[in-house]
Amino acid sequence: MRFLVFGAGGAQGGVVARRLADEGYAVRGLSRTGAAPEGVEPFRADLGDAARVAEAFTGVTHASVVLPLEFEPGRVAAYVRHVVDAAKAAGVRRLVFCTGNRLPVDETGVAAFETRRAAARAMLESPVPSVVLCPPLYLENLAAPWVRDGLAAEGVLRYPVPAGVPVAWLSHADLAAATLAALTRDGLEGATLDLGGEPVTGPELAAAFGARYEGVDVDAFEAGLAAAAGARTAAGVASTYRWVADRGHDLYAAPSGGVERLGITVTSPAAWAAARPWVTA
Repeated sequence: MRFLVFGAGGAQGGVVARRLADEGYAVRGLSRTGAAPEGVEPFRADLGDAARVAEAFTGVTHASVVLPLEFEPGRVAAYVRHVVDAAKAAGVRRLVFCTGNRLPVDETGVAAFETRRAAARAMLESPVPSVVLCPPLYLENLAAPWVRDGLAAEGVLRYPVPAGVPVAWLSHADLAAATLAALTRDGLEGATLDLGGEPVTGPELAAAFGARYEGVDVDAFEAGLAAAAGARTAAGVASTYRWVADRGHDLYAAPSGGVERLGITVTSPAAWAAARPWVTA
């Protein structure tokens, strides 16, 4: 088997590429910059370049796909079309798509959700055997300076989710384990699997860090993210938090049956916190 991992220069794709390489597989890591973890063959490509995407699939049998933080429907649809066409032409035996978020049951009008719903549908309806993974929020989000600094200096965990909304958090390492299983286990073709651990509210999450919880206004979160990621990306990401705060209180609390089906164990917030030196120092 030879694996192609999209987004290998980023947080989600990078951890998947590292896990596959650590398992002894041959891994090619596609990224816009050409960055890839050690032990992974780097491949520089833009998803808008159909010919380059097709070249990335040369000799590949399995692929892990995450999309960049792009939410313009036409552009995302083109990215997905290039991936599916290239995978089909290469005879790929399994395509695993990580949506980067849970997908609400009903359509939302939120591009960050709906472009991923459309992408998942396109892959599942393609001739390429596909599996869709829907993670909740990542524990690594809590290591961002604007969260970590409040924990360290004030004992306050600040996050843009209302305190009473339960979230089934997931670590990047658990995403890698889930992706490995989705790529290699039999009988998963056509499945859409929600991921995550036992849902916890904001105060319960903060307690794992020995802290108290404060919800962050989504507009303030968007403004801070814009400084780091740009206004367009920040607006797309913030729109999901705004939707959860307004009407999606159960999105991240839905049962995570995918964990059992994949045969993986999910890291609890307390265990994740205990392994972070900046929490225990």
